[in-house]
Amino acid sequence: MKKIFTTIFLILSLSIASAQVNTERVMLIGRNALYFEDYVLAIQYFNQVIGAKPYLAAPYYYRGMAKFFLDDFKGAEEDCTLCLERNPYWFGAYQLRGAARQNREDYEGAAHDYKLSLDYLPEDKITLLNMGIVNIELERFDEAENTFQNLLRLYPDYTPTYLMRAAMFLEKGDTISAIQNYDITIEKDPYTSHSFAARGVLYLQQEEYNKALADLDEAIRLDPYFEGNYINRGLVRYHLKDLRGAMADYDRVIEMDSNNLIARFNRGLLRGQVADNNRAIKDFDKVIELEPSNTIAYLNRAMLNAEINDNLAALRDLNVVLDEHPDFFQGYYSRAQLKRRMNDLKGAEEDFNLARAMEAKAKQRIANEELALVDKSDDSQPLGTREETDKDIDKFRLLVVADKNEEKKSKYNSETRGKVQNLNAEISLEPKFVITFYEKPYEVQRPVYYSALIEKANNSFGLMWKIRVTNSEVSLNELQVQTHFRSIENYSKLIDERADNSTLYFGRGIDFMLIQDYALAIEDFEKVIDKDPQFSLAYFARALARTKQIESNPEVQEERTRLAETNRMKLPVGREKALPDGKSVVPEVSKKTLEYDAVLKDYERVINLNPDFIYAYYNRAEILSIQKDYRGAISDYTEAIKLEPQFAEAYFNRGLARLAVGETVSGLDDLRKAGELGVVESYSIIKRMQ
Repeated sequence: MKKIFTTIFLILSLSIASAQVNTERVMLIGRNALYFEDYVLAIQYFNQVIGAKPYLAAPYYYRGMAKFFLDDFKGAEEDCTLCLERNPYWFGAYQLRGAARQNREDYEGAAHDYKLSLDYLPEDKITLLNMGIVNIELERFDEAENTFQNLLRLYPDYTPTYLMRAAMFLEKGDTISAIQNYDITIEKDPYTSHSFAARGVLYLQQEEYNKALADLDEAIRLDPYFEGNYINRGLVRYHLKDLRGAMADYDRVIEMDSNNLIARFNRGLLRGQVADNNRAIKDFDKVIELEPSNTIAYLNRAMLNAEINDNLAALRDLNVVLDEHPDFFQGYYSRAQLKRRMNDLKGAEEDFNLARAMEAKAKQRIANEELALVDKSDDSQPLGTREETDKDIDKFRLLVVADKNEEKKSKYNSETRGKVQNLNAEISLEPKFVITFYEKPYEVQRPVYYSALIEKANNSFGLMWKIRVTNSEVSLNELQVQTHFRSIENYSKLIDERADNSTLYFGRGIDFMLIQDYALAIEDFEKVIDKDPQFSLAYFARALARTKQIESNPEVQEERTRLAETNRMKLPVGREKALPDGKSVVPEVSKKTLEYDAVLKDYERVINLNPDFIYAYYNRAEILSIQKDYRGAISDYTEAIKLEPQFAEAYFNRGLARLAVGETVSGLDDLRKAGELGVVESYSIIKRMQ
């Protein structure tokens, strides 16, 4: 059974008697942010309260709620546990933890929490409903029915009960009772789109297309922004031979979300059916860009490329398919035809013979099992469709049905407000930390990391501006560039008078680095080191200048751009299960092994002189990632985190490094911590891989 949407409610009326005025105010602001769906911001406020008064139960509960809405279900579960450790009578935490466990498919754990919650509030309809859903998942249908009957006795007009009971009957294969419950739901509440959508999908499965069309029309009228209803109506129109209408529905979905995989895939199939091959190929290009592992899309694109006589492109795609599905004999027949076109007669014959042998074995196996050669599609699906999760290569020409329980996308365009986990994100490391005088503010506040070395430098160096160490570097404007040119002139005059003053060379080196004259910056930092070999910030600054010099090399830039187009991983749309630990689930973050030996030696020197300087570990870890030494990078990030337990960027990058070596569980835990500390991109990765 697909994930059934679980419902929780916010309890915003509880007071925190033990809190001081300041924490009470921060809690209030955090709860307001939570109410207005500013989940990331809310977490930052609750972090402040936890930091000040870690013994309070409330901030853990509300932070857990924010994480729940960000699809960080493990994080929500952990926060609820921390809340209950401090106050075991906080019944809302049992509800929330149950919902989190339910979404993690820990149904026994969820049932346990719901039971504890019902011990306190035996007539709570939300908890009773979720308990019924859990019993369905556990196939305890009698218990589910008893729960729903109890709900209807207490709340006879509570329509979600009828919806979930319909889902239960569908699980049992009783479509008549399911329809009856949908009918009651619509009779009691004719203004909820989901009721019409659910009944419409059932009619679609029963091939009652006119009824399905009427229900989906009404669902779209009530909620014109839910993409899944357009996708399913497109399927209905397709079966009613209304290809123009089906195409219009998929166009509408793509207009709302250009990265919708199902709409792109289905429109590509339809375009192929009407011989609009070039535009169909563009749709499958997009599908493959968003989901590089979608071999079904590769196969369809191969067929289309073959239609337009782009044999090389078709062959490349077929090779991808057969590498992933070596027993797919139809693919070998197709490749044999392509090779024959390309005058590779020997290769064509080999593929043909291989395909024929595979086909004979398949037929024999079916005969032995006394099965007919029929379409393998699930009987619960209408003819000619498949679910998005169905990756059976034999179904490559089937349209995809939208998940009837699909969660709505965020209604916000902001990258930091609302359900940020729905944003399509690219995997890339958080940037290195640099020495500068300028900093671009973060949209979401992140922790501030104290450095005794930087404080000492600002107090004793006597530089013209206060230096900062940041990874939110900002480009200089024209006025700032001119200012630093004048500063270089001033430093040069002072150096003429005081040639032994190492801080003057250091200050000028920073100026040179800011105006991107890295060669002269390196020269100045080397002079500092010659005069004072214990000047640790000079080694750090030289490492930065050397790195920037390497990165500014046109050949390096060209190589990175080229490889970024093919290698950079975009997170797929829709949830994917994490792979078992030990198997890599993320492509290499780095693009090319570069000559960073001198840079690494500089960071090593900094660490030897100042073993508490967290930025040296962090930046060295980035270089090790570039060199594909992920284990070494993990070690350095770990050292940085030991020194600064709130180091958000280090958690994020260590999480990516752990994913790169197949340590999925620990990698996701790191990303959860990074998200909690303000690295918003974490939630997009968590949603798709947990």
